[in-house]
Amino acid sequence: MISRIFIDRPRLAGVISIVLVLAGALSFRALPVTQYPQVTPPQIVVQAAYPGAGAETLADTVAGPIEDAVNGVDDMLYMASTSDSSGLYVLTVTFAVGTDSDMAQVKVQNRVSQAMPMLPAEVVQQGVTVRPRSSDTLGFVVLRSPGKSRDALFMSDYAARIVKPALERIPGVSGAQVFGSKYSMRVWTDADRMATLGLTARDVAQAIRAQNVQASLGSVGSAPGDGIVQTTFTLKAEGRLNEPADFERIVVRADADGSVVFLKDVARIEKGTENYMYRARYNGEPSVAIGVSRFADSNALDAMSGLRDELETLRQQFPSDMEALLPYDSTEFVRSSIREILMTLLLTFALVVAVCYLFLQDWRATLVPALTIPVSLCATFAVLAAFGYSVNTLTLFGLVLAIGLVVDDAIVVVERVLDLMQTEGLDAKAATRKAMEQVSGAVVATTLVLLAIFVPIGFAGGITGKIYQQFAVSISAAVFFSTVNALTLSPAVCATLLRTVEPKRRGPLRWFNIGLDRVRTRYVAISTGLARRRLATALLLLIVLGGAWRMVATRSTAFLPDEDQGVIFGSMQLPEGATQARTEALLQEAIGP
Repeated sequence: MISRIFIDRPRLAGVISIVLVLAGALSFRALPVTQYPQVTPPQIVVQAAYPGAGAETLADTVAGPIEDAVNGVDDMLYMASTSDSSGLYVLTVTFAVGTDSDMAQVKVQNRVSQAMPMLPAEVVQQGVTVRPRSSDTLGFVVLRSPGKSRDALFMSDYAARIVKPALERIPGVSGAQVFGSKYSMRVWTDADRMATLGLTARDVAQAIRAQNVQASLGSVGSAPGDGIVQTTFTLKAEGRLNEPADFERIVVRADADGSVVFLKDVARIEKGTENYMYRARYNGEPSVAIGVSRFADSNALDAMSGLRDELETLRQQFPSDMEALLPYDSTEFVRSSIREILMTLLLTFALVVAVCYLFLQDWRATLVPALTIPVSLCATFAVLAAFGYSVNTLTLFGLVLAIGLVVDDAIVVVERVLDLMQTEGLDAKAATRKAMEQVSGAVVATTLVLLAIFVPIGFAGGITGKIYQQFAVSISAAVFFSTVNALTLSPAVCATLLRTVEPKRRGPLRWFNIGLDRVRTRYVAISTGLARRRLATALLLLIVLGGAWRMVATRSTAFLPDEDQGVIFGSMQLPEGATQARTEALLQEAIGP
């Protein structure tokens, strides 16, 4: 009997329990905290730009080669793409649940590189990006100008160049998307003037590309030389153009008769935005929105804390009349949910201990099952860390349910020890040895029965199985460690601390014992009667099963329960071809003044 070792050496049992508690406490600090387990399939996004091309041209020249190359990549479920009139192509490749996103990105990148030679030169020059997409939105940051002295373009450029890189350096943040654009030189050509001069858009583009370069002119006095020059001078020339006036002087065409066509003759040049796809407003005022997402295996609470700290640092560097706000924080709901579950956990612990004391009516006896709860629950966190799981609503829900289960084995041990001490007059150590000889098999058997219920849930397939896998592991681990505790610490505490409990002769506990005896007597009588009437028992069982089936069949079903998270997201889609002005007018009408 393994329990005899710990009965004779209670310090060994204490050391084992302390090690389990410490391992769980250290693991808890390292576990990520999320609302739900990570069950969404990983996605890899391929993005390319073909300036000036329409949707049909994108589909033929860009989408076709890339999708032919990517199709059939390992562990891919499906892919979907969009090609719009702005020249932007986006391909989303969805992989099976559990696929490593880093390996998936490498596989897609390898396939895309095979298609690069077949893409137009303009697309290759712009670059094709391959990156993972995270569906876990951490929050939205808004930049605005309270005094309205900064326009949206300035704030958007500042967000793209300064704020975005700083946010992406925060541990746990996977990316920051600026819903705006950086400064860009815009060339608006005059079609009639170009037609009169016999020029095309390609001629203008080639002139800009040829004369807006950073050229290396070499140096004067460098080797090889005649040895007379004693100093080397590096030659510098005007490189990349930065002002509209510089672009206006670009020569588009020089004729044989000496006439020259400058870019300003056929186009209007201004410093504008790179694209006009995004507009943001906050409380009706122009602003810039930044969506921040996190890695699936990161701690959402730590990532948000880092985000708030980084914003506070950035605020000290902001230009005048500009501020950053955090109107949406997805972790507020997570914090509230975790806080409520932890409160439920503490209340459940108090109720279980109170019920144990009510029936055992001795603080020494109550201490035995009470010690089982922290040992079993803390050790469970070590198992969650070993499996790479997180602290979420489902794992904590499993621990809440486990509190009522982990004390069962310890109660069986302590009640049997007390009964032997009262009926046979044995001392605590002898009674504990005899009790463990009698109940050890029963303790292990009940644990196996419970594990037979919860362990199969962890092997369920699909997304539903992934959701409840962590729930099954948490509650199964807690039950397992409660059995370990019942075979080690519980008998050691019983042999060391227990004393014979005298029946209460007055007070509320005596009244409770009298009522319990009456209820027990009535329950035994009813159970005995039902056992003798097998047909009635079978009929009652069928009625219960039928009622349960009826309730399940009539209840509405859902993937996850709907919960109010304090935020509403809306989407408005206009007919294809609707202009941006029309879209903004409709949004203004929907939002109101």
